[in-house]
Amino acid sequence: MHNSNKSCTFAAILTGVGMFKRDLHPIIIDQCFQGKAIILLGARQVGKTTLLKQIIQEQQAEVQYLNCDEPQVVEALTNRNLRELQLLVGGARFIVIDEAQKVNNIGLTLKLIVDNIPDVQIIATGSSAFELRNRLNEPLTGRKFEYQMFPISTNEIYKSSGYLDVKRLLETRLIYGSYPDVLSNIGNAQSLLLSLSDSYLYKDILTMDSLRKPEVLNKLLQALAFQVGSEVSYNELAQTVGTDSKTVEKYIDLLEKCFIIFRLNGLSRNLRNELKKAKKIYFCDNGVRNAVIQQFAPISLRNDMGELLHLGAY
Repeated sequence: MHNSNKSCTFAAILTGVGMFKRDLHPIIIDQCFQGKAIILLGARQVGKTTLLKQIIQEQQAEVQYLNCDEPQVVEALTNRNLRELQLLVGGARFIVIDEAQKVNNIGLTLKLIVDNIPDVQIIATGSSAFELRNRLNEPLTGRKFEYQMFPISTNEIYKSSGYLDVKRLLETRLIYGSYPDVLSNIGNAQSLLLSLSDSYLYKDILTMDSLRKPEVLNKLLQALAFQVGSEVSYNELAQTVGTDSKTVEKYIDLLEKCFIIFRLNGLSRNLRNELKKAKKIYFCDNGVRNAVIQQFAPISLRNDMGELLHLGAY
């Protein structure tokens, strides 16, 4: 029995599809219906759901959209047998599972569908690589394609609207970053970013049982924002934010796995020396970095152009 309500719900939100064609768009289309689940990772609000809307709209296929921020959806996907999953899938050709990291044993659920329900394409998204990969890797070994999505790149802007728009948007992207909603609503960019950075972007980290000191996380983010592109010391960061170096290292690891920051090792011809070199830490988006320190002044009034240019033109 096909659950038409869910399909209608998804059809009702097939509006407002983004203006930028994402590089992952043709790649994911090519991988559909190859007998494997497609896993799409990336920070919240980076455009994962919008990309899936575009793909499914083009395919003109029935879809079962399951948002795992909703408790009843999580329950429907947890520890279900094959017959229950067949009823859930119904006549849909696409099964979209949004924020799949919320579901315990989601890997086993997806494995049952991939192995036993033919001609159905599963696409699962997640904003926490740590949680989702841990729950998928073993059950879905050899049964998945995995991709990571970032804010809109220079190449995506160029392909969507040309070189003049790349130049026109450069200063805006240096200050406000490249989240799709921000670039589509420049007039509200500051409020959008402040709302995004006010715990929503870190929602997955803040709900983890191992995170005991959320105030330390906020101080750490601010400290990292002021040190973009510089070598960082976990011991010095620990002293700055009032904790120990192991806690700093753990929080940085979680921030990286939730796609807020990324680390770069020092470059050396000798691999052993490279591992010993101090790391540099960057934010995945300039707008998030600037929101953390609430600094949206125009370029002409800033003294951190070097930090901004590390990511602003990628």
